[in-house]
Amino acid sequence: KSMMNMNMNMNMNMNVNMYSIFIATILLFSKVDMARSFSPISPAFASPVSFHRHPLTETSLFTVVVEKKDGVEIDFDKEEEISTANRSLDKVAVTGATGRTGILVVEELLSRGINVVGIVRNMDKAQKTFSRWMEEEVKDQNSPKLTLLKCDLGSESDLITASEGCDAAVWCATGFSDAPNVSFVQKATSLLRIVLSNASFANTIDSVGISALAKAFKSVNSEVQNNPKVVMLSSAGVTRPSWDDDKKEKFSGSSDIPIVRLNPFNILDIKADSEEKLRQSGVDYCIFRPTGLNDKWPSNSRPIFSQGDVGVGRISRQDVAKILVDCLTIPEANGKTFEAFTLQGYEPPPSINTALGRLRLDKEGLPSNEVLFATYTAMQQLLPGEKQDSAALAMGQTYEEFDEGRTGRLGDRGTEDAEGVAPNPTS
Repeated sequence: KSMMNMNMNMNMNMNVNMYSIFIATILLFSKVDMARSFSPISPAFASPVSFHRHPLTETSLFTVVVEKKDGVEIDFDKEEEISTANRSLDKVAVTGATGRTGILVVEELLSRGINVVGIVRNMDKAQKTFSRWMEEEVKDQNSPKLTLLKCDLGSESDLITASEGCDAAVWCATGFSDAPNVSFVQKATSLLRIVLSNASFANTIDSVGISALAKAFKSVNSEVQNNPKVVMLSSAGVTRPSWDDDKKEKFSGSSDIPIVRLNPFNILDIKADSEEKLRQSGVDYCIFRPTGLNDKWPSNSRPIFSQGDVGVGRISRQDVAKILVDCLTIPEANGKTFEAFTLQGYEPPPSINTALGRLRLDKEGLPSNEVLFATYTAMQQLLPGEKQDSAALAMGQTYEEFDEGRTGRLGDRGTEDAEGVAPNPTS
């Protein structure tokens, strides 16, 4: 009997201790205004109190949700949730900020409460593009700040100066330097020289700018270690022109697609060269290679990540922007290069941390050929359209046009106007 009493007392003490820990946890992690939660309307609500993990982060940030008797949830503090990962980023530089993807990256950062330095080459265009955000800043002094800086991306010193005070950067630019002292003839000659030879790409914006950003952010201290400091927007297919004939034949659905077959102005080689410069720079980095960018493809779709540069498919620029911004606060993205397309009709996961965590670090080398071929075979079955023959497409032709036997906007396969899709300098 004495032992039973002792056990009961111990159980009661344990229950009391557990209850105390439970209450303390609520007080510690909840952001709900407790006076508001226990106001006179509170009796209309019943227990239990539940904890919801913030959907955009893997951190231990919780929100108290009080449930109605009929099971309807009322989240008092939903609008006030802020990812602790985002708190570590005060200001991010974005190159190519007025480009089609760059605009979306800037808006994505601002929507998450992160200040942005938009590095541009055409200030008039930039001010018109972001006039709505400028007006919001005037109305609400607490809104995130957008600063626009004019800069020649082909100048290392200019770019380093423009990115001062930033915690990280997203590279969204492509093209060639448009410095005032460089004539049109010089630019055209530079392009022609790159096309006709395998000379160094040292004068391209990608090469100079990526190296400058790496230099600028190599010494930047961050509250969150091991997160990428420079996130580069590259492109799927950048390594495929350099594959040997056997590999091109084995992976023909990846190697014989229009952008790789034509490779206008050696843009893929330029990107590949810039990627390698970033890997060798010593800065914390991440390289994202989206597949075919398509503004008509549904956004907020599920990304399918892969490595080895065999991915083919579609992805919206909006989803590309989200992934680029996500990578800034994901340690699992650091030191990795990967491709992605999205699946229409499937919602994205709450976080891409797990998917990126499964990928290999660049320093570990590429997956084996067996793994690459298994990945390639699976992804070819996920292509859009009915015929699913990516190698048969003409440049500028959609999968739907190919299914219906219609010619694409740039002509029949083998006669496409490659210069029509050549990269223009990004503002």
